[in-house]
Amino acid sequence: MSDIKSRKLIVIKGFLFLLIGLTASLYIIWLTRSLLIAFLLVTGIWAFCRFYYFLFYVLERYAGVEGRYAGIGDLVLRLMRKS
Repeated sequence: MSDIKSRKLIVIKGFLFLLIGLTASLYIIWLTRSLLIAFLLVTGIWAFCRFYYFLFYVLERYAGVEGRYAGIGDLVLRLMRKS
């Protein structure tokens, strides 16, 4: 399967990810009906977003990891080879 080239399809894919995430999160909150679970869910999602930003922006711009990498696995292999 080739990469998506269409800007419109990429935007649709992004909104589908958003819809899946919102649906799953709301369903978890609906099942538990707990403010603590809602808080933990929001905190966990926020932390994973910050970690993703760290991996794909901070490491490239500020920590000296040169070049682009395809994903987390590619980054880990590159860092292991470097050390």
